Amino acid sequence: MRIYRLVEEKVRQAMEDGEFDNLPGRGKPIDLSEWQRTPETLRMSYSVMKSAGIAPAEVEIKRSITELKDQIRNCTDAEERIRLINQLNAAMVDFSVRMARLKRR
Repeated sequence: MRIYRLVEEKVRQAMEDGEFDNLPGRGKPIDLSEWQRTPETLRMSYSVMKSAGIAPAEVEIKRSITELKDQIRNCTDAEERIRLINQLNAAMVDFSVRMARLKRR
């Protein structure tokens, strides 16, 4: 219990010193909708990743799918287009498998 008192004392002192006055979102309600949509088993790890500026693999794959679709749309070379389509198909399968795993948890 001693550690909790120490932490609380440090937080109280920081509040008095105004160290929390310039935090982003200060005075605004916290949007918990994303947190609630995230499966319970992943919430903590996703929160830590977000704080570290790292996106989950599913987000990165979704971004690459969007990029590949744009590249395919703008591609004029037939061979390159086929290569891009194959990459897109592989990324979509990977994404689907990952999402199915998440739903099972």
